[in-house]
Amino acid sequence: MTTGRAPTGTGPWPYAVWALTRLWLLACVFKVVTVPGPDVTVDVSVIYRGWYEVLLAGTYPLDDVTWQYPPGAALAVLSPALLPFWEYATAFFVLVLVCDALVLGLLLYAGRRPGIRAAGAWVWVVGVPLLGPTVYARYDLMVTAVAVAALLAGVRRPRALGALAAFGALLKGWPALLLVGVRKGRPTRAAWTSAALSAAGLAAAFALWMPGAFAFLAFQRDRGTEIESLGALVFHIARQLGWEGRVELRYGSMEFVGPQVELVSTLALGLAVLALGWLLLWRLRARSFAVRTPAEAAFTAVLLFTVTSRVISPQYVVWLVGLAAVCLVFRGTAMTLPAALVLVAAGVTLLEFPIGFAHVVASDARGVTLLVARNGLLVAASLVAARRLWRSTVPGRPDAEAAPGVVGGQPSRVAR
Repeated sequence: MTTGRAPTGTGPWPYAVWALTRLWLLACVFKVVTVPGPDVTVDVSVIYRGWYEVLLAGTYPLDDVTWQYPPGAALAVLSPALLPFWEYATAFFVLVLVCDALVLGLLLYAGRRPGIRAAGAWVWVVGVPLLGPTVYARYDLMVTAVAVAALLAGVRRPRALGALAAFGALLKGWPALLLVGVRKGRPTRAAWTSAALSAAGLAAAFALWMPGAFAFLAFQRDRGTEIESLGALVFHIARQLGWEGRVELRYGSMEFVGPQVELVSTLALGLAVLALGWLLLWRLRARSFAVRTPAEAAFTAVLLFTVTSRVISPQYVVWLVGLAAVCLVFRGTAMTLPAALVLVAAGVTLLEFPIGFAHVVASDARGVTLLVARNGLLVAASLVAARRLWRSTVPGRPDAEAAPGVVGGQPSRVAR
């Protein structure tokens, strides 16, 4: 018998902590509180605002190589037009706050279902402010909100998961990975068909809307090794040994330029291909799909592609926080340790950017230590998540056979 009461661990506390931490974030982006390091709000007040003016003129930023995003990103950049009574940056920050609140609401609402818990909401409440003001000064939190909604909706409605994943992919690419863990059979056909049709329809609509919808592909192809990526550690250390390269602002981020950079960038792409190969192998071998498997597979996939990327910008970590929060919504999840590692990495990310970014650019001991710590935590989270996903779904493992929500290798009633 249900009582209608919220599960243990909710009550007013998540809302109270959320409100206090988000008040601090707003104080930072409105510059009531100053965080050391570069001004993270410039991307919104200058770059996004510039794109906003170009988009209002009826075209994508065709001549701006810093436009690195799929066509749906235009919706995020144009969204402050919904609040015309505020200045652009103010409206943008308020809309990010609204998306932040929506994610909390979705996680708490999901926590009221049988077999679900409030731990995921706490991951979101704590994880977002650990990233500092950068998280409110980029549109990645908006994309993460779409991804969280997709995974939670997909528990009962695979078609909704597919449609939202396609929409998210046209905002920033990575939500396409949400489809990798959908249970085989009818749910996969429903989700993947919905995603394909939605993506085709939306892509056509964006292409007809304005010229230059897919110009970003050439800009993204030409990117090099960003100084916060895993591959960049090679050059941070090499600079101490006399490497002749340098750091330059290219394609909207700080990148290494010099001997062997192209080689390392190519190796990073190779690692991404290996990650994709592992995911395909897992997909072929997996048999035991629990209700939590789509979230765990999505979390693992995004971790793998984040650490193998040529770019690991600070705001990317909010993707991982959101997916970790969804994983911890489910009782019996195997992703508790990887989620904890991601939360620690979020805190280190704030120390790395913006607080210690000058040290990172200089490749000094402090900067390299912060990068080794942050990237090391993400690599560890990736490896642990991949191992646990494999063990919980691939036949021949005792814990795969005992996975909650799975009976005899097939989903039980709770997993449908």
